[in-house]
Amino acid sequence: MPSRNRVKEYVPDSYYHIYNRGVNKRRIFIDDQDYAVFLNLLKRYLDSKPTKDKQGREYGWLYGHLELLAFCLVPNHFHLLIYQRDPTAMTHLLRGVGTSYSTYFNKKYKRVGPLFQERFKASRISKDEYLQHISRYIHLNPENYRTWEFSSLPYYLGKKQSDWVRPKMILDLFESDEYENFVSDYLSYKRELDGIKHELANSADI
Repeated sequence: MPSRNRVKEYVPDSYYHIYNRGVNKRRIFIDDQDYAVFLNLLKRYLDSKPTKDKQGREYGWLYGHLELLAFCLVPNHFHLLIYQRDPTAMTHLLRGVGTSYSTYFNKKYKRVGPLFQERFKASRISKDEYLQHISRYIHLNPENYRTWEFSSLPYYLGKKQSDWVRPKMILDLFESDEYENFVSDYLSYKRELDGIKHELANSADI
């Protein structure tokens, strides 16, 4: 039987929570370099200026077609929250990043075969309140979320800025400086999570 979200119709001008993990729940990030390579691949596609390879050819570029609103990478899986304007942008991004990262990872660690368990899972988000809570869900994945280097939380707290991570759509849903307290409010988070599980991509496996 096909897994939930395997067959998906992606639509323009929509928010999506994207999730994928390592095959057999194995680690897909072993050291800091691995995290950095994955993030640099996202940046390559989403930065405000295209980048070129050694032959001067432009890599795929999705700026203006898709915005990365939030992310978190942990040892055996990753989460992305995106807004796509072009209905093919998300597939283009995940296919490009996944293929390039798998090639890098397999070469570095002298392995063969698929790195990810299957095709990425994506759940469309239809309400502002779900956007708020899913961004928090993503940022709270690591136990040490306050100091975790590989999430977008520093961009939400004003500690980092870039053209390829764009939290404004989420932050506009809050009063000034309210987001940090919102993330810290664990009791509220747990109550709300129970009500939005159907909005999370493959939440039963997370």
